[in-house]
Amino acid sequence: MNLEERINAFATLGTFLGQFSREGYIKKDSVPHNELFFDGFKHQIKLAKEHNGWFTEEQIGFALENWSKALTYNNIKQFVDTYHFKDINPKKVAVIMAGNIPLVGFHDFFCVLLVGHKVLVKQSSNDKHLLPYLAKYLEQVAPGFKGQIEFTEEKLRDFDAVIATGSDNTARYFEYYFKGKPSIIRKNRNSVAVLTGNETDAELERLSHDIFRYYGLGCRNVSKLFVPKNYDFDSFFKAMYAWHPIINETKYANNYDYNKAVYLMSKFDMLENGFLMVKEDSSYASPIATIFYEQYETLEALQHKLETDAENIQCVVSKGLNKSHLAFGETQQPQLWDFADGVDTMDFLLKI
Repeated sequence: MNLEERINAFATLGTFLGQFSREGYIKKDSVPHNELFFDGFKHQIKLAKEHNGWFTEEQIGFALENWSKALTYNNIKQFVDTYHFKDINPKKVAVIMAGNIPLVGFHDFFCVLLVGHKVLVKQSSNDKHLLPYLAKYLEQVAPGFKGQIEFTEEKLRDFDAVIATGSDNTARYFEYYFKGKPSIIRKNRNSVAVLTGNETDAELERLSHDIFRYYGLGCRNVSKLFVPKNYDFDSFFKAMYAWHPIINETKYANNYDYNKAVYLMSKFDMLENGFLMVKEDSSYASPIATIFYEQYETLEALQHKLETDAENIQCVVSKGLNKSHLAFGETQQPQLWDFADGVDTMDFLLKI
C-alpha cells in the first residue's frame, strides 16, 4: 500500500469509531463493513468492561470518541505532511503496550503502520479485546494490511526495532533485553498542574477532567498540584464536586477507603471531600483518589524545578504560564502530534 491508502484506511477506521460514544452506539449505514463489524465491536466493548473493572462504558466511550476525532483524513494528512516518507525500508517493529487506559497503545500501532512497517504487538492482559478487533477492521478496509499486523502473547522474536511502555522497573528490563535494537523505552511519568490562585471556577472545573478521567490511571492525568504558599483549597474542592459520583464506582471507592485509612493511621495531614484526598507530598505519582501538592515560593523557582524534573513529567497544565503548558482540561485529548515523553515516534520509525 502507498501512504495515501494507509491514510484513507485509518480515516475510515475513525469513521467506524465515531459510531461508539458515551451517549450510546448508533449504527450508520454509510460506514463501510458495518454489517460485519458493528455488532462484533459492541461485544468486544462488553468483554473489555467485564475483563477490567476500570474500563467502564464511560471510559471506553471517551477513548473511542477521542480517537474518532483524531482519525480524520485532514488530521492525519496534516500529521504526515511534516515528515519525509520516501525510500522507506519496511521493518518489523515490536510494540509492547501498557494496559492502564483503553487503547493506550493505539498511537504506536498507528504510527508503525502509517510509516509502512509491520507491527508485532504484545498487549497488556488488562487491555486485550479492543485493538485486535480494530486491526481486523483495518484489514477488511485495506487488505494490504493483511500480513502487516501480528499479535502475540509469547516471547518477542524476529523483529528489527521496539517501542516499549512500562514502569521504571520494567524499563530497566527492557533496556537490557533490547539493548541491541533501535528502541523507544518509556518509563513512569505523571502530569502536574500549576495554580496561582487566580484561576476561574470554570478553569478549575476543566482541571477536574485532567484529574479524574480514567480514574487518574493515565500518565497524562494530573496527579500533583503546585500551589503558592497558603493556597486556599476551597475553590479547588468546589470545582471538583461535579465528579463526586465517581465514589460510587467500586474499584475507585475501595482505593479511596484504603488510602484514607493508611493516611489516618499514619497521622498524615490531608484535606478530603468524600471522594478525593489532597496531601502535601514531594512525589509526583499519587495513589488513586489522592492528589499531591507542593508549595512554591516563586514561579521562576518553580519553572526551574519543572525543567530539572522534566524526565518525570508528561504534561504541565496552567493558565498560560508557559507556552509549553497545556490549558486546563486538555491533557486527555491529545492530538496525533502529541508524542508520549516528547519523543517523536514518527521520526524514530522513519530512520530505523
